[in-house]
Formats: sequence, C-alpha cells, structure tokens
Amino acid sequence: MTDKPRVGTGFGVMILRDGKVLLGRRHEDPEKASSLLEGAGKWTMPGGKLKFGETFEQGATREVNEETGINVKNIKVIAINQDIIETAHFITIGLLCEEFEGEPSVMEPDEITEWKWFSLDELPSPLYFPSEKLLENYKIKEFYVRKE
Repeated sequence: MTDKPRVGTGFGVMILRDGKVLLGRRHEDPEKASSLLEGAGKWTMPGGKLKFGETFEQGATREVNEETGINVKNIKVIAINQDIIETAHFITIGLLCEEFEGEPSVMEPDEITEWKWFSLDELPSPLYFPSEKLLENYKIKEFYVRKE
C-alpha cells in the first residue's frame, strides 16, 4: 500500500551579507542530499521542513543553526511559493535574514558539502528550484509569483 501524497510545509532562508547570499551545495548522492524535491548536487539556501508547533521564524532559526552554525536575528517572511514535482508538493515560506552572528560552517556534511557567498548577480548553477524561486521573489519584490 502506497502512502497518499501529502502537502508539506518547508522554508528557505535567504541570508544576505554585503549584497551576497549564502548558498550551500547539496551532496551529489540523492540519498544524502535529503530532499524530496530532487536537490542532489544543487546550490540551496539553508532551510528545511517546519515541525509541528513551530512558527516559521523558530523553524528557520533552528534549521539555519543546525546546518550552518549561524545564529540568525530579526528574520522576516518575504515570500511564499508552491513547489510541486510528480512525487512531492511543498508550500515553501521564504525568509530574509540580514542580521546574524557567526560564520557558516558545514555542520551536516552528509547533506551539504560546502557553504559559499554569492553575488545576487552571479549565482551558481545548478540552483535548487525552491531557492531559485525565492531569489526571483526577492529580486522582483513580489511576495507570491503565480506559475501555471
């Protein structure tokens, strides 16, 4: 018996410093990349799935710290997207953080192999599509971009 597909809630955190965004490269091995949205080998923002009872800000703070060692401050919701593939459907909340403490470290090497800062005008490829959509929202200053 197969599980009935469900909608999940996740988030991505856009951490900005001096006009650059923090992105991590997901592990090349799909089993280690820990993504239902096919993220192996792609560059992504810190993020994850919302746990029961957490606010968006609490979940984002937890995930950023677990993945990078960074302590975020004054994060705010800036976008919402629907990320759908054949096998998964996520409502992705985009958050922005411009105030934080610490430098990024690879805290979960089985999932993310490196963290780097990239200019918003010179982003790496391939980008994890939920992160790419959040960057698009930010650049065009739109909370939600409807895609058919």
